[in-house]
Amino acid sequence: MFIDIACNQLKKYNQNAYGDYFVSKRKPDEERLIAVLSDGLGSGIKANILSCMTATMLLKFVEGDQIPIKDAAEIVMNSLPVCQVRKISYSTFSIVDANDEGHAKIVEEGNPDFIWIKNGEVQKPSFEAIPSKTHKNRCMKSYKIELNLGHRLIFCSDGITQCGLGNEKLKLGLRRSGLIALVLEKLKEEPEISSQELSKYIVHQARNIETDRKPKDDMSALVLYCREPRKSLVFTGPPFNQKNDAMYAKEFWDFKGKKAIAGGTTANLISRELNIPITMDKTISIGKLPSCSYMEGVDLVTEGILTLTQTLEYLTNEQWDIDNAAGKLVQFLLDSDCIHFMVGAKINQAHYNPNMPIEIEIRKNIIKKIKAVLQDKYYKKVSVQYM
Repeated sequence: MFIDIACNQLKKYNQNAYGDYFVSKRKPDEERLIAVLSDGLGSGIKANILSCMTATMLLKFVEGDQIPIKDAAEIVMNSLPVCQVRKISYSTFSIVDANDEGHAKIVEEGNPDFIWIKNGEVQKPSFEAIPSKTHKNRCMKSYKIELNLGHRLIFCSDGITQCGLGNEKLKLGLRRSGLIALVLEKLKEEPEISSQELSKYIVHQARNIETDRKPKDDMSALVLYCREPRKSLVFTGPPFNQKNDAMYAKEFWDFKGKKAIAGGTTANLISRELNIPITMDKTISIGKLPSCSYMEGVDLVTEGILTLTQTLEYLTNEQWDIDNAAGKLVQFLLDSDCIHFMVGAKINQAHYNPNMPIEIEIRKNIIKKIKAVLQDKYYKKVSVQYM
């Protein structure tokens, strides 16, 4: 089972910083995912600092496994100061620690109660209430639940549940019940919608409810979706020992999932060993990148180093051109959950062509950086095999 995770956010109108803070870490070796959503008091820079501090502390506590999640959250709850003016906590939080077997621990303090959707119905899990030892108005909720394929978890800041507050139609705001109705209706229309698209939809709808579509508070929607993993393979660069070409070509062909090739030499290798012709795209390439090629049974065939370098830049900046080869490779990667790279170690003299841009790095380093950004920014499971 793969846990697809995404968080979308909007700043309060006229603010330059997010008052909510989201942080997450996937630990592939433990098949485990940790995520924290914190809502800082007020808005702007002050709220951003408070929520960032809270979320970061919780993540460090939990991922270190030094103390149980419940104890870590209780320490943070008891430690958070109270605003002297408003007499409320400097920040609230939700934290989830789940593994691929479906065991999930959730702790919340101050945020709207999370929503657990199973088979199209909202569940009502039992919880342990843990009052603060230092602040009488604080009480933490601790849950242990079992997730399975198709289940969804939705967390949000109160900017979502309170959107539209004071409007004629929503005098008390959207509230949690309104959010549930909104989500269930969307899931009927698109049962397989991704976490990214669903979280984006929730934030977009919340903004539309606000007067003049101007958020009166920071808005955050965090969504987790348990599903079968979407697997993909990227083969780039010829193997160090040419005697192994046939073996690696067969391994590539037998892979169960989507397949891509990055590199003309690599594409020729697969074509030669498997006797599959390559069809070149004769249209004019867009920008500086060569156009894609086509091969039966392969989902994407691109040029190598130039395309991989541009792909890394696109992933890092979170902006890309969908019409060029690198943009298509980015979309190929983001549409996958578990990505495996087969990276050949044979030196290609073309990489040392003085006419090539100086910022181009050798293939291994580029793949290493792509792996890091896919794991840290997009929460993918990534493995690399050097040949």
